[in-house]
Amino acid sequence: MPSTSEVGHAKNVANFTDLIAYCNAYGATYNPSHAPLQLAALNTLLTSAQNQLTNVTTAKNAFDTATGNRQLAFQPLRSLATKIFNFVAVTDANEQTIADAKTINNKLQGKRATKPTPPNAGGTEISVSRQSYDMLTENFAALIDLISSIPSYTPNETELTVPSLTAFHANMQTENNNVLNAEVAYSNARIARDTVLYDESTGLVNIASDVKKYVKAIYGATSPQYKQISGIKFTKSKS
Repeated sequence: MPSTSEVGHAKNVANFTDLIAYCNAYGATYNPSHAPLQLAALNTLLTSAQNQLTNVTTAKNAFDTATGNRQLAFQPLRSLATKIFNFVAVTDANEQTIADAKTINNKLQGKRATKPTPPNAGGTEISVSRQSYDMLTENFAALIDLISSIPSYTPNETELTVPSLTAFHANMQTENNNVLNAEVAYSNARIARDTVLYDESTGLVNIASDVKKYVKAIYGATSPQYKQISGIKFTKSKS
């Protein structure tokens, strides 16, 4: 279900369509000298706004797909890390190496040795979700590096071999990067949409307000024409 804010953006565009229809119906009497208020410009702005809404939807779908693919790629990680640690425990690795493997595995399982430090007040907020996946990728790389240093780490199970684990790690990186790229594209699409809809001088909402003022000026505040459009609502809320 679309969020309330997304519905609000779409409603603004839909209402702008209605506004243009009324202005078009006024015929030759709707003849503003200000170019942005002329019908051709209004229709161009409407098309641009519609395209931006579509772009946001497309980017959001791509982001959701990338997020889902990443979740699937990371799903076997904790179980796999536990298998690796259990195998390390039966090699001839020294106690410190085994302890290091356990520490890394604990990190991959989400266990903390200490309580997390609260973020600094007013500091830059980092996406907890993305940071978590970044750390999982980094810690798994550390585990691969560790087992690569153990001569007796020679499993017969294909999924536990260093080449297989390296390939698994590479896929983790790929899917995590895909999410980052999709997130950037989604964010940029929203910025572009907000510019078209809410720019203080050229945005759809501002232009709609000016159109109402023009109709009010040429027909009068109590005219039926102005009453037709005065109730068409436009909101400036962004998300």
